[in-house]
Amino acid sequence: MNKEQLLKKLGSRIRIIRIEKGMTQGELANSIGKDQQSIQRLESGRVNPSVFYLHEIALGLDVELKDLFHI
Repeated sequence: MNKEQLLKKLGSRIRIIRIEKGMTQGELANSIGKDQQSIQRLESGRVNPSVFYLHEIALGLDVELKDLFHI
């Protein structure tokens, strides 16, 4: 798996969890102090997020960091 594929799979996993939690991109963004566009870029695999950003995402989704990586 190359970098682009991995980032797309990670983004897709985050989107699935967010939808399962009944959250919009805007709601997730607001819960972690980001803007909706940053969540959109993350979910589409267009950014390579830092570990801290993924930690914030996990907190906003109320899941453990490791749960983001079940891809």
